[in-house]
Amino acid sequence: MSKIFTMSEAASIAIHGMVLIARAESGINAVKIAEFTGFSKNHISKVFQRLVKNNMLKSVRGPAGGFTLKRKPEEITLLNIYESIEGRMEITDCPFENEVCNFDKCLMINVVNKLAMEFRNFLNKQTLKDYI
Repeated sequence: MSKIFTMSEAASIAIHGMVLIARAESGINAVKIAEFTGFSKNHISKVFQRLVKNNMLKSVRGPAGGFTLKRKPEEITLLNIYESIEGRMEITDCPFENEVCNFDKCLMINVVNKLAMEFRNFLNKQTLKDYI
């Protein structure tokens, strides 16, 4: 089945996991996040390594360890999280990335650009605090 929009599993893990961490009173580990979300513990760990590397999370090893936010929830947008995993979101005029179009008018009426801008703006307006 065709979909207009898809999000990578890694981005989904990052966003859902960060919300769980923001809600937790103390650190939460990958096992607990896996139990709650149904994602693989190993994939969660790999994604969260990126978030640690990008200064979004602190990681403490050991039985009492886990992940905690490195910044306040109101300072972290969903766009910060998304781009930490996927890279900077590019907004293009052409869904096919053609520099030259043989048509006088975009056949897609720039709908891809509009949807991308709307998605980016949505993610940028949402902070982790909104989900606590």
